[in-house]
Amino acid sequence: MGTIVSPLPGIFYRKPGPGKPPFVNEGDTIEVGQTLGVVEIMKQFTEIQSDVAGILESFEVAEGDMVNPGDTIVVVRES
Repeated sequence: MGTIVSPLPGIFYRKPGPGKPPFVNEGDTIEVGQTLGVVEIMKQFTEIQSDVAGILESFEVAEGDMVNPGDTIVVVRES
């Protein structure tokens, strides 16, 4: 299993904006470099991208939750 962690503190969002679909969902196949969500701090949005390929097993953070550097956001079953 691989994990994707937050590089910075902020609020985690699974969607690019209100009313938009999530970047990815649990069970989706993801590729290296694929955007999984964004972290917002002071109106600056940083994309969280996968550094592994595989199946997205779970989100460890809910939409709108606060994250800190090093917090696990996503668990991936590597392929």
